[in-house]
Amino acid sequence: MDIDELRTFVEVADTLGVSPAARRLGVAKSVVSRRLFRLEADLGVQLLSRTTRGAVLTEAGAAFRDHAARICAEVDTARETIAPQGELQGRLRVAAPLTFGPTHYAPALAEMARRHPKLTLQTCYSDRFVDLVAEGFDCAIRVGYLQDSTLIARRFGSVYGKLVASPDYIRLHGAPQAPDDIMDHEALMQGSETWQFIDGDRTVSIRPRGRFKADNGTALVSAALAGLGLAWLPDDFTRPHVEAGRLVEVMPQFPVPPGGAYLLRPPGQHPSRKIRVLTELLIEMCV
Repeated sequence: MDIDELRTFVEVADTLGVSPAARRLGVAKSVVSRRLFRLEADLGVQLLSRTTRGAVLTEAGAAFRDHAARICAEVDTARETIAPQGELQGRLRVAAPLTFGPTHYAPALAEMARRHPKLTLQTCYSDRFVDLVAEGFDCAIRVGYLQDSTLIARRFGSVYGKLVASPDYIRLHGAPQAPDDIMDHEALMQGSETWQFIDGDRTVSIRPRGRFKADNGTALVSAALAGLGLAWLPDDFTRPHVEAGRLVEVMPQFPVPPGGAYLLRPPGQHPSRKIRVLTELLIEMCV
């Protein structure tokens, strides 16, 4: 077996299909199939069951997947160790938010690719919650308030926001005067999140309710502009509309605590040099 066969197997196992694995590896489907055939022949066991919908791990494949992933990671680390100082090789898969990602963090990722021409960098932009381990990502950029998890986080910036609404909404429904009043209003939300506000020396948490939900900040701004409710959003999305008077700040006496911009990676003893370099670049370009 060789490292390309192992890496191909891990990609197929994580994507549950030859076609998506081929896209991620940048090779033809026939190449993926040949590598899998050689690996299974070498091991003498079937690792994957092919179906009309994709590929499913066999019991042996499920047991072998984590070992194969660790071997691939060790090989990448070894290559980094002997590479000329400053030169990065291999592949780095990054999950980034669709909200903020293309405008705020894509320049840093592009600059990393420019500085390291032997590095293959793949970024997936999505506002859904990505499982780094299950989906085979090396790291993720996340914005806001982190939930408890086993992932290791490094903060590289801050995100400021406020509660806003359209003048029409306030004219029809009034404005909340305290955090508890939000429960009497329509809230524009991503899901079932908690909103936080600073009240003197304490932080107040509110679980708002609303009938309009979207997993994208731009969509929530559009709903706020349409007068559908209160929106708790980063300043970068609302600033031009507040300055133009299309949105107004609500409850400024109870400011929103700043959130963070983080680079997260799966748990492990040491981050790879690729992740360390990306972290330093994000700090350099995004603070």
